[in-house]
Amino acid sequence: MTSEKPDVLGDETGPERIYSMDPTRDKMLISEAKHATNAEQHMTLLEAIRLYPKAIGWSVLLSSTLIMEGYDLALLGNLYASPVFNQKFGTYSEEKGKWAVSAAWQSGLSNGARAGEILGLILAGWVSDRYGYKMTTIASLILMIMFIFVLFFAPNVQVLVVGEVLCGVPWGAFQSVTPAYASEVAPIVLRPYLTTFINMCWVIGQFFAAAVNKGSVDRSDEWAYRIPFGVQWVWPIPILAGLIFAPESPWWHIRHGNQEAARASLLRLTSRNDPTFNADETIAMIEHTNELEKRMKQGLTYRDCFRGIDLRRTEIVVGVWLVQTLGGQNIMGYFAYFLTQAGMEQSNSFSLSMGQYALGMIGTAGSWFLMSRVGRRTIHFSGLCCQLLILIIVGSLSFSSENGSVWAIGAMLIVFTFVYDFTVGPVTYSLISELSSTRLKAKTIVLARAAYNASNIFVNVITNYQLSSTAWNWGAKTAYFWAGTCLLSAVWVFFRLPEPKDRTYAELDLLFDRRVPAREFAKTKIDPFAQWSDDAVEEIPTNGNPNKELQ
Repeated sequence: MTSEKPDVLGDETGPERIYSMDPTRDKMLISEAKHATNAEQHMTLLEAIRLYPKAIGWSVLLSSTLIMEGYDLALLGNLYASPVFNQKFGTYSEEKGKWAVSAAWQSGLSNGARAGEILGLILAGWVSDRYGYKMTTIASLILMIMFIFVLFFAPNVQVLVVGEVLCGVPWGAFQSVTPAYASEVAPIVLRPYLTTFINMCWVIGQFFAAAVNKGSVDRSDEWAYRIPFGVQWVWPIPILAGLIFAPESPWWHIRHGNQEAARASLLRLTSRNDPTFNADETIAMIEHTNELEKRMKQGLTYRDCFRGIDLRRTEIVVGVWLVQTLGGQNIMGYFAYFLTQAGMEQSNSFSLSMGQYALGMIGTAGSWFLMSRVGRRTIHFSGLCCQLLILIIVGSLSFSSENGSVWAIGAMLIVFTFVYDFTVGPVTYSLISELSSTRLKAKTIVLARAAYNASNIFVNVITNYQLSSTAWNWGAKTAYFWAGTCLLSAVWVFFRLPEPKDRTYAELDLLFDRRVPAREFAKTKIDPFAQWSDDAVEEIPTNGNPNKELQ
């Protein structure tokens, strides 16, 4: 034992003990936490699958709630290409000689859902902290079943907007709960797979939206749009039936001081046939991380997200999600409408949409292989650079007068979808889950997703005016605008996004506490247990020096 203990916590409140005033108990808990941390960091993928099969199943079930949101948001963009939908909810343009939903009402429909999601996010951040992820999701599913009736029976575009606002409330709850739950019920090696599966659910929903639209686009009655709306009832009931039996996150129980409930949840998430697994050690690791964050003065309110080191974490998580809207991905949701406005026949545009989303699912599955070998930061930055190049090509193709140019545009947008779902799309969910602190995870995700939805209101308005034949009518030249925002996003990612790959939550807490620059996260050595000796739990000086090596 050296006389000078490493300086790692970084506040200036004077010496304190990490857990209690009982050194013997603290020593045992820290020893167990360190053993569990080492075991988790050296766990292989196959070992994690064998040990956490139930956690995988419950996380997948909870994440599948977002299939509905991906379905509806893609559904609206595709319905704008449906003649029957336009005749029911749009107006007749003498100049164009056809029915169309105006850019203003398109914005109202898209932004109505976003406004509802912001409300749902804020409510879910409070409710999930108080009542847990499970009960929040169950209540949201019940609301979802009720609100779909408004969409299905909407007599006019005004009621349709109300329906989108109401449905947005449970969608917002799903957005905040699913990544938090997925990141807390599984070990390090499984987190990227379970969190990025959320993106897969989005793509699955988008694929079904394109398939249902293609199957109903040739209908000449009201069922051309009622069938697509009614399909949304397929998801909530079976998910609700299964979710009733799901365990709560053990991290949530620890934050509420209930170690026994946390242990019971952990046992329900793991296989009982593994003799090497010690539930008590894993609970000690969760307790250690929770207490470490409390020592760093991390509270549990929205205000705490903007204090101290959590201000930087909030900025990064918010920025990562804003990049999703500013990187040009919004065009994917308007794929069929985009191609229709560029001159393609409606049925062909829906067929290409299905191909687009099928390739998106392949891309998301491919990202799992990529993330096991490459850092999140590298994947995210490289993906943005590829998106930038594709957007420039799409914009340039708009100047061609050849008949095949519209097919070339469609092909490039399909490639764009693959690149997005191979890189930026899925890795975002891993980043926002890992870079927020465990005590403030739900609220940080709420703030980030609310900022994402608020930015989407702007993006949807701009996109609708850019593409609408009754407004700016830019067509494929729209891609140039989003190439500019994509470039700005890439610059921010390069300077601000850290690398969380293979880090425990305790390690990330200390890296942020010591204000390590984003580009140095991957190469900085850190040991969250280095400040304690082997034979005693000692008082820790907290006059941190952020420039000191963390080991």
